[in-house]
Amino acid sequence: MKITLLTIFPDFFPDAFADGMIRVAREKGRLDVNVVNLRDFTDDPHRSTDDYPFGGGAGMVMRIEPIHRALASLGLDDRASRPAGTKVALTSPQGRRFTQDTALEWSALEHLVILCGRYKGVDERVAQHLVDEEFSLGDFVLSGGEPAALCVVDAVARLQPDVVGCFDSVESDSFHSGLLDCAYYTRPAEYRGWAVPEWLLSGHHANITRARREEALRRTFERRPDLLERAELTDADRKTLRAIAREREGEARS
Repeated sequence: MKITLLTIFPDFFPDAFADGMIRVAREKGRLDVNVVNLRDFTDDPHRSTDDYPFGGGAGMVMRIEPIHRALASLGLDDRASRPAGTKVALTSPQGRRFTQDTALEWSALEHLVILCGRYKGVDERVAQHLVDEEFSLGDFVLSGGEPAALCVVDAVARLQPDVVGCFDSVESDSFHSGLLDCAYYTRPAEYRGWAVPEWLLSGHHANITRARREEALRRTFERRPDLLERAELTDADRKTLRAIAREREGEARS
């Protein structure tokens, strides 16, 4: 998979790309990440990528010309004729929420281009005519799109084949299965009087699997009940959730 990042701060990325799953994906030839400096596509002595907004108001707006030229250098300036398996995405508070489902969807692309927004925003004609999609990490504001782009690269990199040593670990991650993950423990079995749950030490793998599923359901019910609306649940899961709900109602009455 190829990922190209369009940014005015190219030095933000190299150190992060040298560690973790991004490094592993690159070394295994599963991910090719390139950073393009938008200032290289300006035509003024100051290499300006922003200007004052029409109509006045606070803040600066990223100009369309450097962005269009950068996309043209990649052969992607014409949205209508882009190759299949290619997507150009813009970081934006107005975009759809980036989730694990998005990461799975984008990990199957051949080429993902992320345009890192900055300042007050980006000339709206970029969203209208040049990018395929806008996305946001959540309901908060960053100084620019670079941290968001880095999160996307990491999320997508670990989904590439052979990057994570045990893919079962990925499939049990929070959100991947539609639920929050259960809690995990390691040695020692007791520390300062704080013991791990007894069922983890039983050696009965079927019971451990069942207990972990129940805990994942409980955590999701208590912390992110909205996820249950679209999670794939078995009849046993629904029975467990009903029991948890009755338990919580009893606690509330007492």
